[in-house]
Amino acid sequence: MKNCGRTVVFLALLILSSCKLYKQDIMFKMDDKFTESDLAQAVSLAEKNYHVKKDDYLRLDVFTNGGERIVDPNFELRQGMTNQNMQNTRQFVYLVRQDGLVKLPMVGDVDILGLTIYEAEQKLQALYSEHYIEPYVVLRYENRRVIVLGANGGQVIPLVNENTSLIEVIALSGGINQGAKSQTVRLIRGNLNNPEVYVIDLSTVSGMRSSIVRLEPGDIIYIDPWRRVWIESLRDVSPVLSLVSSVVTLVLVINSINSK
Repeated sequence: MKNCGRTVVFLALLILSSCKLYKQDIMFKMDDKFTESDLAQAVSLAEKNYHVKKDDYLRLDVFTNGGERIVDPNFELRQGMTNQNMQNTRQFVYLVRQDGLVKLPMVGDVDILGLTIYEAEQKLQALYSEHYIEPYVVLRYENRRVIVLGANGGQVIPLVNENTSLIEVIALSGGINQGAKSQTVRLIRGNLNNPEVYVIDLSTVSGMRSSIVRLEPGDIIYIDPWRRVWIESLRDVSPVLSLVSSVVTLVLVINSINSK
């Protein structure tokens, strides 16, 4: 009985200690620990998972020698560049047509419809390897879009209409289900070094009215996941409880047989 009591105490402590563990994926808390790198990393991950669609605008950068110029800390490779060369480095955007093709310099029409940004980069690197030594391709999504993070996963939602509201974007991302908190929706806007953060409560009518704000390209929406710590803890501990129960039952049976 003493051992059983110790086992119960151990399991209780295990469940309590896991409360913090289940909150580790909650981001953008309103404290001093919020950093630009946290936000930039989450946005980058969401954009990498985006699949290229028709009418998308993409920005293309092609570097030689495995992207050597990108990691040029002393700018040694740029010292010999003239003003004319600097002007030639200006950025261009390319449209994905209705047939899924995009016309790019030197390689012509390329079919990248339905590919992720990473997959498209790999395909373009193979094509540009016929013209350059060890090409390094960087592809970016330039459309008017917002990023949705949190309970609904990382998603890129294009702003098709000029006056798209927060409610519309949340609906397009899958809505707010039982795993999401409607009372703490964060709208993050502006420079990532010092963004404006708005906390919107969609669980009330007044909060819903404040959400009818026109979203801007580049806005980030974060929906807090709803953590039911006890339920999730019990679910994870259930296999251990089952094993302990089986062992205890076996010990009791053996003791009962030996006592006879």
